Amino acid sequence: MNQLDAPVDVVAVGAHPDDVEVACGGTLARLVQQGYRVGIVDLTDGEPTPRSAGPEVRLAEAARAAETLGIHERITLDLPNRRLFDSFEARVELAKVFRRWRPQVVIGFGDRTPTASPDHWQAMQITDAAVFYAKLTKWPEHFEGLPEHQISSQLYFTLGMETIVPNPAMTQFVIDISETLELKMQSVQCYETQFPTEKKLFLRRLEGHALQVGASAGYAAGEMFVSARIVGAPDLMNFLFPS
Repeated sequence: MNQLDAPVDVVAVGAHPDDVEVACGGTLARLVQQGYRVGIVDLTDGEPTPRSAGPEVRLAEAARAAETLGIHERITLDLPNRRLFDSFEARVELAKVFRRWRPQVVIGFGDRTPTASPDHWQAMQITDAAVFYAKLTKWPEHFEGLPEHQISSQLYFTLGMETIVPNPAMTQFVIDISETLELKMQSVQCYETQFPTEKKLFLRRLEGHALQVGASAGYAAGEMFVSARIVGAPDLMNFLFPS
């Protein structure tokens, strides 16, 4: 555990397998195509769940989804599904992953999901704390001797079902996933236990949301993110007209 892995440029954190694919699978696939190393951390294995025969089934689905998107690293932490709480121990476990992988960017949940699992809100708090813990010095006994690491940027995602309502207190932006929407949808459909035939409406809504978000920024499809900081740029023209 105290060995440093090859650096991962961007890490997305979900409470359960499938959270990240639903929220930002298109963006992660696009990052892979652009040559970045991308990782996913699932805080729990998502079990028990109604249609799964056990953890090995859900983990196999997660592996297929990661392969579909081209993800370089995926890890499932040993935290409890349905009973996930922000705790010191959970913060440290995730911070150790950040210290090993040394990402520039971390993406995670951005708010509560009242009609979905309360684990999502706990995952946000755990991720926020782990980003901070990853850089702390003079605390090596909690991190198995792994060196501290400063994460340059932290972003938030939603699960893609919320109404698009701008929040003036936060910086929202859209990433173009026109070329990777199909990969996103394929990765979500790898979770056959979570999205069986009778949930086709959810998949249609998810795709429709991506089309709506993309259209709001002039793209065929998109995913929305929120930055913890105001987004700036040194070059106005490249900012407005990225290549």
